[in-house]
Amino acid sequence: MTTKSAPIVSLQPPKDVSLSEIEAELSQIWQSYGMAGDNAGLPPATRATTFSLVVYEPEETQHLLAALGVYSGPIDGIPGPQTESALRELQKKYGLPVTGTINPETLQKLREEVAKRGGISSGDGGNGANNFSYLNDQNPRIADEIALRNPCRIIALCPIAGEDEGVKVQVSAYCPLQKQASNTLICCEYITLRGTATALERVGGLVSALLIGDLPKFLWWKATPDPNNDLFKRLAAVCNSVIVDSSGFTETAANLSNLQALIEAKTPVADLNWRRLAAWQELTAEAFDPPERRVALKEVDRVTIDYEKGNSAQALMFLGWLASRLKWHPTQYQEEGGDYDLKRIHFITQDQRPVEAELAGVPITDSGQIPGDLIALRLDSTNKDANCCTVLCSETGGCMRMETGGGAQSCRFQEVSSLADQKPEVLLSQQLQRWGSDALYEESIAVTAQILALGNQHAGE
Repeated sequence: MTTKSAPIVSLQPPKDVSLSEIEAELSQIWQSYGMAGDNAGLPPATRATTFSLVVYEPEETQHLLAALGVYSGPIDGIPGPQTESALRELQKKYGLPVTGTINPETLQKLREEVAKRGGISSGDGGNGANNFSYLNDQNPRIADEIALRNPCRIIALCPIAGEDEGVKVQVSAYCPLQKQASNTLICCEYITLRGTATALERVGGLVSALLIGDLPKFLWWKATPDPNNDLFKRLAAVCNSVIVDSSGFTETAANLSNLQALIEAKTPVADLNWRRLAAWQELTAEAFDPPERRVALKEVDRVTIDYEKGNSAQALMFLGWLASRLKWHPTQYQEEGGDYDLKRIHFITQDQRPVEAELAGVPITDSGQIPGDLIALRLDSTNKDANCCTVLCSETGGCMRMETGGGAQSCRFQEVSSLADQKPEVLLSQQLQRWGSDALYEESIAVTAQILALGNQHAGE
């Protein structure tokens, strides 16, 4: 009987140190490696000199409350009035002491109730109700994905609820075992800091100092991005790229607008959810590659996009991308609500033709792991002689729904294959291969923000 080797070798399991001992302790790991013990027979190991990655990992209470449908505020690890109100509601419902604050009994009950509902989707990282942190002591899961491709220094910031008792620090080191033979192990260093959001904010300068020299620096902000958050601002200012995942946004419109504000402030932003649209964008462009269809592209004036109900970020970003490529200017935004959370957006083309788009959040019984994944889209024209009708769908059911729009026999149909690498940790590993600004993304988000601004105007009237 043969056994598989573990994908990661632990040079140093998580070890408690003080803030002032971090660098000295990491250096000691490399000095003592291979001298004795379990590591003596392994190849030489060296610390990675590639890049630094800061991960802001929100405390789980808000995730749990949002999963139970009683909280729609920002996922930022900072307890505020909305968090307190949601906790009081749940505590009252389950016969717990009504305090409005988190405690072990309440936390356990929240976890149990979320587990009954199937856990948390991967908008939170895919870890389920009982394991929210990629970088917790027992499960360096993110290391399996990052270290195999991108060994680096990872600094995890983990806000916790409760009294401010300062910041607790752990350091550790892990090395991936590559399938191919190698004479040297290239290893990841981990620095994990835990404390209240206020306590972590106080050590923001130390976190910046722990980033390695002139190497690239990434900030993966797994909370709701807030341009006014002091810690976020400090870290974003010293990093080459700020990585977010809009599939986990609780207030989609406001949070997408925040991304545009960051871009306008010259902050390089990367959205993992944007990368999930790549296949849809490529197939849409491919559908109009033939010369005769390229001419017909200007006839498109009806767009229908179906997505899994719950998060409209992908649908809005795809529409923003399409409008930015075709030079459509948004003129009106209406939300009709209902079972499908209908949104209607009107545009005007460069030659002053009207375009209408409809976004529909379709209730799905067996939804996927990513909230708001696209299901199907249809590009069509009120000119029945135009050869531009195109339908893309992720499954047969999606195509069947789009066929009800009429004229299906003249449409070009294409099924979008599901991507196995859409999980956040894999997309993140790919994103770490690049940094800086993405012009196509920024242009698309700019149009998306214009659409959402029209919605805010309409709501204020």
